[in-house]
Formats: sequence, C-alpha cells, structure tokens
Amino acid sequence: MPTGTVKAFAPAAISSFFEICDQTGDGMPIDNLEQIGSRGGGFGLQKGVLTKVKVCPSKNSSIQVTINGQSAPEAVTTKAVAQELLSRARETCGVFIDHTIEVPIGIGFGTSAGGGLTSGLALADALGLALTFNQIGKIAHIADVKCKTGLGTVTPLTYGGTCMLVLEPGAPGIGKVDRIILDPTYVLVAGIVKTTAPKSVLSNSQKHPEIKCWGRKTLDKILEDPSIENFMASCWEFAQKTGFATEKVKQLVDLAEKAGAVGAAQNMIGEVVHAVVKEKNADHVAEAFKQVLPRGNVFVSKLEMEGARLVT
Repeated sequence: MPTGTVKAFAPAAISSFFEICDQTGDGMPIDNLEQIGSRGGGFGLQKGVLTKVKVCPSKNSSIQVTINGQSAPEAVTTKAVAQELLSRARETCGVFIDHTIEVPIGIGFGTSAGGGLTSGLALADALGLALTFNQIGKIAHIADVKCKTGLGTVTPLTYGGTCMLVLEPGAPGIGKVDRIILDPTYVLVAGIVKTTAPKSVLSNSQKHPEIKCWGRKTLDKILEDPSIENFMASCWEFAQKTGFATEKVKQLVDLAEKAGAVGAAQNMIGEVVHAVVKEKNADHVAEAFKQVLPRGNVFVSKLEMEGARLVT
C-alpha cells in the first residue's frame, strides 16, 4: 500500500442561479443519480478546499475526517466518497482526511462538493486505484446528491473556469459545461449576512417549481448575451423572482453597484452577496459592505481558471 500524504485542491464554487433537474420531460422522477443535477452558473474562486489524505494499514477499515483541524462528523459527502473508494481497495486500511477550507461552510460556496471531489482524487491516488477523473467525479457527484448537499457543483469543478455555465445536468462525463470568458482583472467580493445555513431547499419541494421555471428562463437569457454584465443582472433577477433575496441582500446588492461593481447577485443557497468587480475597485465594494456587516463577514478573492486537481 502506498504511504505518505496525497493532496488535492478544489476552488470554492459559487452558484449564482440554478434549475433543479430531477425529473424526466414527462414529470417522472429520475432514478439514475448520475443523471440528476442542475443547470445554472457561477464562479470558481482561488480560495477553496485543500484536502490531505493519508492511508495506513489496519485490521478494520475506518475513516476520520477533520475540517480546519477539528473533527467533522458533519462532512457526510466526504465520508460517502471515501466509503465508496474503500470498498474498491484491495486491503483494509485507516483513512485520515483533513480539509483546510478558506471560505465559509454551508452557505453557498460549494465546500461539500469540493471536499468530496478532492477526497476522491487524493484517496484514489493514495489507494492506487485505477480510476479516471470522470469516474472519480461521478462518485463525488452521486455522494453530493445522495447527501442532499448539492446537485450540480461537482461537474463544473472538474472543468474549471472563472465564470461557469452548466448547460445540461448530470455527473462528469454526462453534464455539459461552458464558460463566459473573463479577463484576469476581475475579482469577487463576498458579503455574508448570515453565517448559518438555511433549511435545505433541495429537501423543500414546494419551492422547486419556481426554481425550475426561473432557472431555465435565466439560462436562456444569459445565452442570448453571454457577457458578465448580463450574467450578473440575470442572476440577480433570478434571486428576486424566486424569493431568495432578503431585504438585507437587496441592500448589499445596491451598495455594491453604487461602489462600482459590474454586478452583484446572491449565493445559491445562502444569505450571501457576491459582487464581481475590477480589481482596482475591489476595496471600494468591500468597504461598502463593511458599512453594514462585521468586517470578518467580507472577503475578496481572485477568480480561478483551473478546476479540482492533485497538488504537491
């Protein structure tokens, strides 16, 4: 069995709008979890999830997960990925997974998908499993869907891209991803209203029809004019039409635009505003957010072009 630590990194992934895709055209539930997913779009950040995986020979298989140095029983997606890969290993072993996460957890930064995918990449390598990137990605996608921590974040994380569009749903190899091309002078400023996660919309079917309707309309509108200005305006309209936007979120979007942002929208799903801005104006937008938020609830990140990958 290989020894040592294997590391992988995934960008944080913000979803700016989405359409739930869990039914066939005639309204029947999709049974194949590889085909369930979402259409939508959002951003990859240079801040993200760094995962270190170590495996040790053991009489019984076990999995321990930590997040930022603390035991993390809530990391269900990571654990599901690890369990699936362990079932394919030739030997029993103890698995130690440590996530270092640079963004808030559980409020729309894609940390569950990033944690699951990086765990899969690093653990497959540590176990010496012969799996392709998409095969590992499918395992992470299925875990994300089963655990109700996400629908379509794993697939764009395997592609990368500063502003990603998921055109067709499904796991890596099934879903279809495109990008809006941005020059590297754009950065993202995030303002966090609440640091706690809302009740999962993925479990609340009452809101699904609105999300499906406005999600498809939003994607069509963006594809008619795939500019960053139209993207942000369309995503903000989606947040308002679906009822996600609170008064505090509306206030932050207004502050961002007045401070020079190209546009601002809301994290899906969380009470967080993300503004896209030229780097020279980032401080103005950040200071505008700090007028109404604790300073620790505001951060700036460059956008990331690459997707998830092994790192040294």
